[in-house]
Amino acid sequence: MTHFVVVGAGQAGASLVARLREDGFDGRITLIGDEPAPPYQRPPLSKGYLLGELARDRLFLRPEAYYADRDITLRTGSPVTAIDPEARTVTLDGETLDYDQLALTTGSVPRRLPEAIGGALNGLYYVRTLADVDAMAEEFRPGRRVLIVGGGYIGLEAAAVAAKQGLEVTLVELADRILQRVAAPETSEYFRTLHAGHGVVIREGIGLAHLTGEDRVSGAKLSDGTTIGADFAIAGTGILPDTRLAEAAGLTCDDGIATDEYGRTSAPGIWAAGDCASFPVNGVRQRLESVPNAIDMADCVARNMMGGDQIYVPEPWFWSDQFDIKLQIAGLNRGFDRVVARGSGEALSHWYYAGDRLLAVDAMNDPRAFMVGKRLLASGRSPDPEQVADPAVDLKSLMR
Repeated sequence: MTHFVVVGAGQAGASLVARLREDGFDGRITLIGDEPAPPYQRPPLSKGYLLGELARDRLFLRPEAYYADRDITLRTGSPVTAIDPEARTVTLDGETLDYDQLALTTGSVPRRLPEAIGGALNGLYYVRTLADVDAMAEEFRPGRRVLIVGGGYIGLEAAAVAAKQGLEVTLVELADRILQRVAAPETSEYFRTLHAGHGVVIREGIGLAHLTGEDRVSGAKLSDGTTIGADFAIAGTGILPDTRLAEAAGLTCDDGIATDEYGRTSAPGIWAAGDCASFPVNGVRQRLESVPNAIDMADCVARNMMGGDQIYVPEPWFWSDQFDIKLQIAGLNRGFDRVVARGSGEALSHWYYAGDRLLAVDAMNDPRAFMVGKRLLASGRSPDPEQVADPAVDLKSLMR
């Protein structure tokens, strides 16, 4: 019987095996994850789960019975140690599994602080896995001091949770401004003001020289020579595609496991999807770190594993929750030369243009702007920037 193996039991892996069954694949399916929990949502880890507003079992993408009911073998807590593309086998738990086709949905891993600057100290945490968040939960007590290293979305979300729980929060960002890699100065300013209003101290253009403490974090020395005290620290310095297995197996990697437009890797019978995969779009290789991309690419790869011929064309969108603000992002803002603001106060949107072409929209507590922007981008239409900026112009009229 044909055997499809999926390595990586995150959002992409869970979506891929579900799609295989939903689209009629009747062979064997094995989904392998290195964490002990069944596939779960990661975005709530740094939001509702860390706040204690979301129960552990509500993180799970599907009840464990779902997999058994559909004859999907789910193996958790079982890291794959090797892939042999020629023999078409994977090795785990001291045994070898044969596969007819293999999908790698290994996701990403956090950038870790070097040991030389305190990266091995107790009291330093990352926000990537359920175990990470469970380990730091007891640290979140009113009046305690937390240092957050990194002003991207993960760092800002962790800062928001800590501030809401009554902690003293200091966030340091080496770049000139928070969100510099992913957002315009206007969006950075919006979130800088939001966090300052909740007591978060943000220090931009300042890096971490090293964490202080003997066995446990007690503070930090910063790149400008100043020192601060801290009871614990969180590193939110970005993530990297998890290509370790792919590289060891000799697969081509280029900012992730390199695939073609169908999701095929450089090795016959091996596919990749989600955070770990990079793929070509209009001749340019890109990699997207988002739940929607993990789901959509996994669906595409599943169909192609069953003999389909579907090119993956992403429709990028993202979100972030901070305090009572929901940021929704449609599109990719790479190469923008103009930002048009619409709205004011908490409900505000920033529209990114390259010349007259709409690239992306950041919508803060403005779901209508997000949905209109998303539909415009999907249809390849670019409204007049002056109309976008005019509050008298109804957003829906931009769709005509």
